[in-house]
Formats: sequence, C-alpha cells, structure tokens
Amino acid sequence: MTASLLLACACAPAFAAGRVDLTALNDATITASPRFIVKYRNGSVEQLKLTERQRSLDLAVSRTKTKMGATSQTIAGHAFKAVTVRGTANGSHVIRANKRLTRAEAQALMNEIAANPNVESVKVDAMMQAAALPNDPALATHQIWHYGTGAGGARVTSAWDSGATGAGVVVAVLDTGATAHTDLAGNLLPGYDFITDMLVSGRGEDGRAAGGWDTGDWTTAGECGAGSAARNSSWHGTHVSGTIAETTNNGVGGAGVAPDAKIVPVRVLGHCGGYLSDINDAIVWAAGGHIDGVPDNTTPAEVINMSLGGVHACQVETQSAINQAVSLGATIVVAAGNSNTDVSSHSPANCANVVTIGASGSMGQRAGYSNYGIGVDLAAPGGAGSEGVPNGYVWSTHNKGTTTPVANPEGDRIVGMGGTSMASPHVAGVVALMQSVAPQVLTPVQVEDLLVSTARPFPAKPDRPIGSGIVDAEAAVNAARNWGKPVEGIALTAGVATALPSLTSPQSVIYKISVPAGATRLELLTYGGRGGNLAMSTQYEAEPTPSKNLGTSARPGTNQIITINAPAFGTYYVKVVGNSQTAVTGALIRATVR
Repeated sequence: MTASLLLACACAPAFAAGRVDLTALNDATITASPRFIVKYRNGSVEQLKLTERQRSLDLAVSRTKTKMGATSQTIAGHAFKAVTVRGTANGSHVIRANKRLTRAEAQALMNEIAANPNVESVKVDAMMQAAALPNDPALATHQIWHYGTGAGGARVTSAWDSGATGAGVVVAVLDTGATAHTDLAGNLLPGYDFITDMLVSGRGEDGRAAGGWDTGDWTTAGECGAGSAARNSSWHGTHVSGTIAETTNNGVGGAGVAPDAKIVPVRVLGHCGGYLSDINDAIVWAAGGHIDGVPDNTTPAEVINMSLGGVHACQVETQSAINQAVSLGATIVVAAGNSNTDVSSHSPANCANVVTIGASGSMGQRAGYSNYGIGVDLAAPGGAGSEGVPNGYVWSTHNKGTTTPVANPEGDRIVGMGGTSMASPHVAGVVALMQSVAPQVLTPVQVEDLLVSTARPFPAKPDRPIGSGIVDAEAAVNAARNWGKPVEGIALTAGVATALPSLTSPQSVIYKISVPAGATRLELLTYGGRGGNLAMSTQYEAEPTPSKNLGTSARPGTNQIITINAPAFGTYYVKVVGNSQTAVTGALIRATVR
C-alpha cells in the first residue's frame, strides 16, 4: 500500500467510520462495472430523489479521482461515473461504476460515498459463485452410490419404495438457470432471470427477463479480474436441477431425488458469478414475495436450493431476504462451500434460518474440499473425486455446449460433477419428498429438525464436523409421514427399570412417563447393556426434536441421564435413539419421580 493510498484512506471523514463494509472488497475488482449497495437514511433527499442521489455520487466520484489521481493509472482523467441501477427490496440502492476498479480505487470510492452524512452504509454488491468442482463429462448413469443404501448413499431408493415422489411440491433453484434438457424440461415451471447487469447476464442490455433459462456463463481470459482464466459454460443449474427432479422411470438418462416435484429455475449466476443484491431479491420472489418490476411468482416454492456462495459474513440484506422467505414457508437449503475451511466465513451458508449441507464421499467420509464446522447441519453425497469414475462424482443432467447451449436432444448428456453444490440438491429433493407425504405442510423449522434428527451417523467419525450425519431419505420421509399424529409412547412406571430393544442408528423408541402434580424432580436414565452408543431426549406433552426439547444426553456409551427440576403435571415423552452403527443390546431405561 502506497503512502498516497494511506493518506486517501486516512482522510475519510470520521463520521463515515463503521459504515463502510469492506468484507467483500475483492469482489469489486471482478467485473468491468462493479456495483455497490448504498443505504440512505429514510426520508433523506438522496433516498427520495434521483437527481440529489446522482449529485451526491458525482461529488464522491470527483473526490475519489482527486485523491487517487497520484496512484491510479485508470481513473485519473477517465470519464469515471457512478450511477443508480435500481432500488432493492429493503430500501437500499444499487450503485454501479462504469469501469473496472482496483481494490484501492473501490475502497476510496466507498469511503467517499459514505462521507455523505445521509448514507447509513456502503458495501460491495458481492459476487456469489457456484459451489461446484466440475469434472470431465461422462455419458453414463452412475448414480446408485449416491442414491442407494451403500456407505455413502442417501437412501433415496428406499424412500421411493415407500411411495414418496415429491408430487405437488415446488422447488426453486437459484443458480445459472436451466437448459431444456429432455429429461428435465417436463418438470420445469416458468422461472425468471434476476440478473440486472448485462455484462453478467450476457443479454445485451441491463434488466431482468422472464424464463430462467441458462444461456451460458462462459468467460474469456481476464474477464473476471486480472489473471482469471477462460472457462466454458458450467451448466451448473441444469445439473443441480436434475439431481432434484430429473424425470425418472422413463428409460432415458438418470433419475432425480424427487422425480414428480416441479422446478422453478431462477437465474442469478452468469458470467463471472452473480450479484448478491440480485440473489437477495430472487430469494424473496421464489418464496412468493413481491419484488417491484417483476411479475409475482405464481408457483411459490416450498423449498429453495442455493448451491452458491461467497467468502464473507452473512449480510443484513441477505438475512432479511432469507427471513422473509422462511416466513412465507420456504425451507432454504444451502451448500456449505468448497474451501475446506470453517463454514462461518462462507455466505449464505453462515446465515441463520437455512439448512447448511456439507459434502460426503462414496464411503461416507467428509469430502476433502467440503467446508465444515458447527454451522453445518448435515451432510449429503457430493463426491470426493478420489474414488474415480463413477463413485467419485455425482451424476446429473448437463449440456454439450461450450458457450451457449446446444438444443435438445443433441445437446443432452449426463455428467459427473463434485462439490457441496451437488450435496445440497440431494437434501432439497429429500425435503420435497418429505412435504409430499406429510399430513400437513411442515414448517421450515420442523423440516430442519426432522432432517437433522433422522440423519444416519457417518460410518466413521469425520476428520472435521459436518453435521449430525448423512441425509437419510427413507428415515426423513417416514418421520414426515407421521408428523402431527398422536405420539405413541410405551408407558414407564416410576422407579421401575424397563428393557430397551436392540437399537442401531437411526432406530429409536419413544416412552412416556406421567408426572403427578407437586412433583419436584424427574430423572430419566438409560444404562447397562453392551455395544455402541445411545442418545436420549425428552419433551413435555410432545415428541422431542433437536430444536424442541427440555433436555438431551448423548455421551459415548449407553449411560445417559436427563434431570428436570420442578416438572409440570402431565406427560413427558422420552426418545431413545441408537447413536452408532454398532447395535446396543441389553440396556435399560428408568424414570424416577420425586
């Protein structure tokens, strides 16, 4: 950093401190027209009047050019300008510069915009990226390892055997859009292209467009920042959509987890990625919320899949969009990311109210690229790569085009890809299966509880934590099918030990104990026996779940204890779960009421 740059930064007015968010600053150097999200104070002239907002931006640009002139070879003397692109759902404004900026130039511009006392915050309109690790295409169907009952499988085939197909459920896929693949097109509903920048969309003009079709996201060398490589179109959204709802049992291609579900393709990723402000609006729209300038989604999604992300904190606007979508009933499933680091640094996987998915390989191990940490809810097959073809990759719909799509059927193919992008749609598909069999629509919290509590343990403890286990479609569907029904529990007699059945994960048994009025203490204990591990939880007048319980115990072994002081008069339900692949036999349970 040069002395001049230090001076420029140091000269920013003191009242701008704390209002400039630089966490995604590198993203401002990716495109030829970087964008920023500016929040003006409610009722200020800059918020209400375009002319006043532009005057303020012109002053900020002028000061930036003056301060950066000595160190910048690109903005000095250039017809540099910043203009308003549009407003956002939360009242902010998207501001676009008309040229590529260096990191220092972007920071200087943000500081000068924030120098206006009517500006509450300035942040980069971050670029989100697809969370996949593409592999050379393969023209074969090799899906059984990730759909079957093997060590790494999601047990989707067993869920199909129970009659679950996802019928009647809509899943929105926020991604690169979708191509008209013959084995996918029949399950596509009308979508929308939310990309507002023509350099990212490739449409030749700014603004959004109906359809949600993937027209390609290829790039040329240097297009996405200095030193960036050229690459072919990924057809990432088509691959993700196929994992969720590729047509099945038709003798063509492969299968989707929820073959009778419908997909709303929402294009938010294009050339070089996608802007966070566009993605935030798309989240709200997909769930049925209103976005100015876009026709309302007539088929709101019960499930939203986002196999995308960026390295930064969860921004307020993103959390607000997620919260709104969840309030409308959408379960949001998000890829944890492929950086082999703690998920806390990867958004939107680090946001609240989402189901965050890590990736596992064909042997049930953590895929070496998968992000990890306590923020990951559970894992799903993503492919580890090391197992080779076919077991190293997840197989789904794709296109033969290197830039723009090749029309079907000539352009159709099945390709193996790997990443948490491939893990997330497995779970989104399982959610569709769950909702299709549930006696009443499950809330997002209920869905997450059931996914986490029914996940099967990893065959071996992962080298890093990636959630409660591997998604188990069969167990999740069975739990959803019985949700809301009266709880059936085996009655315990206070002070009398009862033999537990043999339990292997994810097997469980529910007991109940009646507590009289005036009781001062309830003790629940499992003990004895041999084999693997048990876990126990309890809830008052309801079946315990991971998010709704009065106590849990999951220590190694069979000895678990929960104590409730001053218990209420009524019935407590106790759930005992096999917590390992090794069966527990001969254990006992006892409830003591004092």
